[in-house]
Amino acid sequence: MWQLAEAKNKFSEVVRRALTEGPQYVSRRGERVVVVSAAEWEKATGKKKMSLGEYLLSGPSLEGLDLTRDKSEGREVDFS
Repeated sequence: MWQLAEAKNKFSEVVRRALTEGPQYVSRRGERVVVVSAAEWEKATGKKKMSLGEYLLSGPSLEGLDLTRDKSEGREVDFS
């Protein structure tokens, strides 16, 4: 377990160990957090990082939505 001050001073080491050895625990005044690799996180949560295209395609369907532009002229505005 890393104390927060030590983890801050040796952050590269914490990250290297998270990648090679597994989750690294960091403690601050008795509260613990975990530093894990993205691969470990995805494995634990079942959530995979998506590309922008995958993210956009995963949204709601736009089928049936009328996206045609209204061709009518705008309203008159009095600027006086």
